[in-house]
Amino acid sequence: MSSDVRFTDFKSDKQPTWCPGCGDFGTMNGMMKALAETGNDPDNTFIVAGIGCSGKIGTYMHSYALHGVHGRALPVGIGVKMANPDLEVMVSGGDGDGYSIGAGHFIHAVRRNVDMSYVVMDNRIYGLTKGQASPTSREDFETSTSPDGPNQPPVNPKALALASGATFIAQSFSSNAQRHAEIVKQAVEHDGFGFVNVYSPCVTFNDVDTYDYFRDAIVDLDETDHDPSDRDQAKDKILESEKEYMGVLYQDEDSVPFEEREGVEGSMAEIPDGAPEGAMDLVREFY
Repeated sequence: MSSDVRFTDFKSDKQPTWCPGCGDFGTMNGMMKALAETGNDPDNTFIVAGIGCSGKIGTYMHSYALHGVHGRALPVGIGVKMANPDLEVMVSGGDGDGYSIGAGHFIHAVRRNVDMSYVVMDNRIYGLTKGQASPTSREDFETSTSPDGPNQPPVNPKALALASGATFIAQSFSSNAQRHAEIVKQAVEHDGFGFVNVYSPCVTFNDVDTYDYFRDAIVDLDETDHDPSDRDQAKDKILESEKEYMGVLYQDEDSVPFEEREGVEGSMAEIPDGAPEGAMDLVREFY
């Protein structure tokens, strides 16, 4: 941990190839600011990314990183944290990656409550594969592969998290740089699984859920009397379909991370010299 780290220290020398105006630029900047402001540095940070436009983020950030398999970023991140609890682990992904093929892993990551953060860039579209409806697309959202819309209700990831026993649920907007960084920072500081769904507009394939739409629709919970420790209030806000909320929707201040409950401590990389007894016999059995 260091107090001298700036968010620019988390920038790699690779230039992003996202479309100009992509919401993921703002999402990534907020992640870097949150990591720096919580005293982390690239040497103690591990970024795990899934597949999709969001999956490129590990290349654009300077830290330990792994570009995982579609929908499997969370189990990789959990494995990293279990192997070395001293690392700051942040998993990033998109709505397709996290709420479709990765939905099962999302549910179980939430319920395990490992001390890590999960930042999802929700643009309500499959962007990398050129504009198909995603799990969070509107029911009547027209695309080239669903010209009449998906004709099914969108997944509500906050509701899914709450039903799975989440201890921290938040939502942010990539264009509101200050609030987005503050919200991700709170997720990093939370003792447990910090989940942030980020409205990160796709300027190329989604002309409905635009920057202008979110600017007009978003209600900042900090400007209301919302109590994030009240689960019933959180449920009401999460299930309200007419408004797009920004801020911490729910936080269990008594959360106990998985590692603390199960007594996981110390880096598994620190193993004594030599193979464990019987290990070589096991290797020879299979080779």
